[in-house]
Amino acid sequence: MATCPAGHQTDQSDFCDVCGLPIGDQPAPTPSAPAPAVTISCPNCGTANVAEALFCESCGYDFTTGTMPAPSPAPAWPTLAAVPPLPVADAPEAAPAPTAAADVPPAPVAAVADDAAEAAVLPTPSPVDQPAPGASPAAPARPRVEWVAELWIDPDWYTAQGSTDPMPSVGLPDIVGLTKANNLIGRVSHSKGIFPEIDCELDSGCSRRHAMLTTDGTRWWVEDLGSANGTFVGPPAGPLPAMPIPQGRVELTEGQRIYVGAWTRIVVRRATLDEQEAFGA
Repeated sequence: MATCPAGHQTDQSDFCDVCGLPIGDQPAPTPSAPAPAVTISCPNCGTANVAEALFCESCGYDFTTGTMPAPSPAPAWPTLAAVPPLPVADAPEAAPAPTAAADVPPAPVAAVADDAAEAAVLPTPSPVDQPAPGASPAAPARPRVEWVAELWIDPDWYTAQGSTDPMPSVGLPDIVGLTKANNLIGRVSHSKGIFPEIDCELDSGCSRRHAMLTTDGTRWWVEDLGSANGTFVGPPAGPLPAMPIPQGRVELTEGQRIYVGAWTRIVVRRATLDEQEAFGA
């Protein structure tokens, strides 16, 4: 049994059958224990932050000025202007009644019939529908969700990473609707203004801005954004990927799996009819 430079035990004598590194005669280097990080507690929420942090990662408290950030004003939704009613033509004034029957000239019978037919054809003007006084304008329609991302907790990926963070319980995936052409994979940071579309939450092995999912409506690509632990793409079934994707965009095929952080597995697929109705509600 040989040991590769990465510390894997292998039966091969030339290359490691776990990571693929060449087997050398020198013993594997012993990793040195990382120095404990110096942290400070936020006086507002008590969250631990690194000593050189300028803002609290949880609530955004400013360590330099000792104040909370000013809340951002809510976006003002446009209101629909009331449509003025159509003008109604004034009714013609009634002609004065004749004083004597001899003063009224007899009208031709054909002309009377034509006037009656014309009056039957003309439509009766109706007022334009107006919103009830005090009623709020209708909410804008939500975009249709054609694609979703499944976020799984993968115990096999967690074992392969050798993370010391406790892994959450394995269960059903979180379903995220994808309505944008660019969707950030990462974790929320209030102080840096990072709010990813695909939030990996408690997986500390995932960077704040880890990777980007892009689409043209039919195809999907993934690109690593210089993350600390890399982005990996593997097949729908089979062994776990051993090498991270190279720089630049990598196109995904149907069913391929994206691995990030210590235990997160992401699968992009088309939304079902039930999911489209749920996200459109």
